[in-house]
Amino acid sequence: MAPANESALRIEDAVNDLCPWSGKPVVPDALTLYNGAVVGFCDPECRDKFARAVAAFEDALRARRVANAGLHQ
Repeated sequence: MAPANESALRIEDAVNDLCPWSGKPVVPDALTLYNGAVVGFCDPECRDKFARAVAAFEDALRARRVANAGLHQ
């Protein structure tokens, strides 16, 4: 999940007021789109940390599905 185009996202559309990592207020230059919703962070570093975490979980789920299906990547 790459950070969304920040100019297309609006802070007033964010589903959260506080950064899920730091607990600080969200800012307009640290927004991303996740499952169709705008999620805000306190700074771009926290937004990028979120993107890396989501990507890691998605990779792990994909690998588990492949293993459970008896397929090889």
